[in-house]
Amino acid sequence: MHPDETETEFEQRWWEFMNQMRERFGKKPDLNALLLLIGVQELGQGAGPFTKEQKQDLMHIATCRLFSLSGYYELEQVDEEGWPHFRLVKPVPFASLKEQERMLKWHILEYFAEMGDE
Repeated sequence: MHPDETETEFEQRWWEFMNQMRERFGKKPDLNALLLLIGVQELGQGAGPFTKEQKQDLMHIATCRLFSLSGYYELEQVDEEGWPHFRLVKPVPFASLKEQERMLKWHILEYFAEMGDE
């Protein structure tokens, strides 16, 4: 966690992370690609192939998993097919689109740091 992190430090951390992702995948991923990557990692069943609907589900899993780092969601169950299901614990604070994106980026950085990938 980086409670006293300045905006400049945060942006630097994000830039460094995106450079690592570019090196790993050969191109810079967007937020949707990162969410899909996290969802696939959380599902733990390999890289697919996935239908469009499954990709949306994977991105939802990723969002829930990311926001579970701050206590907004918690894992409720894993179904018989191995898909995790989360429940909302407390509402995610309403924020502007820019604030939502920053929150998402911060949670992505924390997720990969927790996984030992940063």
